[in-house]
Amino acid sequence: MATVAEKYIVMIGCFDTKGEDFSFLLKCLKSWEDQIITINTGVMDTSVGFHIDYTNDQVAAFSGRSLKDIRDLGDRGKAVELMGKGASKILEELVANNSVKGVIGMGGGGGTYIALEAMQSVPLGIPKLCLSTLAAKDLSRQVGVKDITLMASVVDVAGLNSISKMLMQQAAAAVCAMSKVEIKTLKDQKKRIAISMFGNTTKCVNKCTELLKSKGYEVFAFHATGIGGATMESLIREDCFDGVLDVTTTELADELCEGILSAGPTRLTAAAEMGVPQVVVPGCLDMVNFAQVHTVPKKYQSRQLYSWSPDITLMRTNEEENRILGEQLVSKLKRARQSVEIILPLRGISQLDSEGELFYMPKIDTILFESIKSSSGDEIQVFEIDANINDEIFAEALVDRLLRMLNEREFQHKPGN
Repeated sequence: MATVAEKYIVMIGCFDTKGEDFSFLLKCLKSWEDQIITINTGVMDTSVGFHIDYTNDQVAAFSGRSLKDIRDLGDRGKAVELMGKGASKILEELVANNSVKGVIGMGGGGGTYIALEAMQSVPLGIPKLCLSTLAAKDLSRQVGVKDITLMASVVDVAGLNSISKMLMQQAAAAVCAMSKVEIKTLKDQKKRIAISMFGNTTKCVNKCTELLKSKGYEVFAFHATGIGGATMESLIREDCFDGVLDVTTTELADELCEGILSAGPTRLTAAAEMGVPQVVVPGCLDMVNFAQVHTVPKKYQSRQLYSWSPDITLMRTNEEENRILGEQLVSKLKRARQSVEIILPLRGISQLDSEGELFYMPKIDTILFESIKSSSGDEIQVFEIDANINDEIFAEALVDRLLRMLNEREFQHKPGN
């Protein structure tokens, strides 16, 4: 098995039904003089001409079930789920041992699901490639927030032919080449700031980015489209950032009202859990995102709606929703205590919430602000700025507060303090 000093390309797949295909892929990988670890996620008896490092029995055991149990279930969907879970646990262990420099998977529907599920345990920067019959479909849920490369197999992964062999050669070349790219550790880079943005907060984010870059920071913007916020949360948990400027927390509104851009219930929790300094703004909590206007749920069709683009309809949040959103925002931040501040733009929380615009409703904003302040109590500092979120003075205040927090943190961690 791998030692800490050795790094491997991991080949993962169903060697039972795809033995011929994976035998060829393994040959392609070895032609690049890389060492390979093989993981068999097929549930049937397997006979291939290469060594299997992790057998299907072992994969099943890592899922918490025996292979016999999985077979006896007679449920293909459950088998795929469990083998994906087991493979993910194995990869997690290999990554923890610093043994993985790349991962490649291949398959149809089941094989693709298992490979993508397993790759969820592999962090940013380790190449992850899946040659799949489903690459042209929407696999955003399965890929999630990971930097996975999908490659279309064109023909089914069901026996070798001139097309499949060509693409397997290219896939092997791709993952091996990517694994050879030298990645500098985050400690070798300048300080990094994550920032969330939306079309309705673009001016604010652009100004914040300009100011932070002028101070020597590297800025990473995440579009608050659900997957954007979830990706930011995931990378915060991977310790990628020194600070977070969460200008656009609109995904909380979509989670509450079942909009299309929810980032899930864990949005706005990572920085608090990791102790990363963060400045948080209730940016764009005045809106919920739906698709075309005819897709807006019936219960919301009488509400204030705005067509942001032909495929995006915005709904103005109301008094009760803003009260709840204020409470939810604070409850997610409370465990952070010393490493978080909330800043309120009193003249509007989005471009559409500026004076004269369609969503400008100061009374509703006041309910949100009062909910945030009363929920925060003495536990979280809340600052008010008499400006719209996109005013330059507000961006300057955000950056000033975040830099103060970062400087205080750096001073506290100096030897002798």
